[in-house]
Amino acid sequence: MNKEFVAFGQSIDGPLATAVSIAIILVAGLIGTKIILAIVRHLLKKSNHLDDMLNVFFVNLIRVACLIIIIAICLDKLGVSTGTIVAVLGAAGAAIALALKDSLANVAGGLMIIITQPFRQGDLINIGEYRGRVQSIDLFLTTLRTLNYQVITVPNGLINTSVLVNESREERRRVDLEFAISYDSDIEKAKAILKDVCQAGPLILDEPAPGIGVRRHDDSAVILELLAWCETENYFKAEYYLKEEVKKAFDEGGIRIPFQELDVHIRDHG
Repeated sequence: MNKEFVAFGQSIDGPLATAVSIAIILVAGLIGTKIILAIVRHLLKKSNHLDDMLNVFFVNLIRVACLIIIIAICLDKLGVSTGTIVAVLGAAGAAIALALKDSLANVAGGLMIIITQPFRQGDLINIGEYRGRVQSIDLFLTTLRTLNYQVITVPNGLINTSVLVNESREERRRVDLEFAISYDSDIEKAKAILKDVCQAGPLILDEPAPGIGVRRHDDSAVILELLAWCETENYFKAEYYLKEEVKKAFDEGGIRIPFQELDVHIRDHG
């Protein structure tokens, strides 16, 4: 333990010298931490390859590491054996890890999400039965907002072990639709109508070209399939447009959309 400390030309002995030393270490350590964090933030800001959540994680990780170093130095000045503290913290950490294994699984899942970035804030994702836009990501939970503005919080541990579909990652998406026409309708004319609707739609891309063909034959209808491409941000608008305009065009072109019919035969046993 420090027995003497010289400040402003005056010799300070005993506990007062230790207190002054610790105070200086704390002040210098906190100032140094701020400088280091400012440099890290500047470097991360210049990088366009890291997500905001990952930037926050790195900054917090460095802050915690600096604080641990400062505390360790202060304890050493007080004459506390850091080896004993590490042993106690290790035993306590094992007990806490056993009691909080589910929470730690969520933390591990959060770290995996932040590092691997399967989705980002604002992406539209599907996790099992849950679907919504990502509002926030932290170490324990990911918050989604559904399309009808419900808020869902999903544990990161569940996300890390589930099949995840990201509907926003690619710049383009394909709208897959099926249209039923009667067996007495002209298939080639119906396909031409679908092509014209796509060409007239401002949200439908010319490349890749729309795919149009007979999907299958049902009991009372021929099912035509339309595969049209659009920008991801316009997906729902493009889907609504196609459904509405195809119905109008079929009506104008005399293409009949069948509905279920039931034939009832009455037998006279008299």
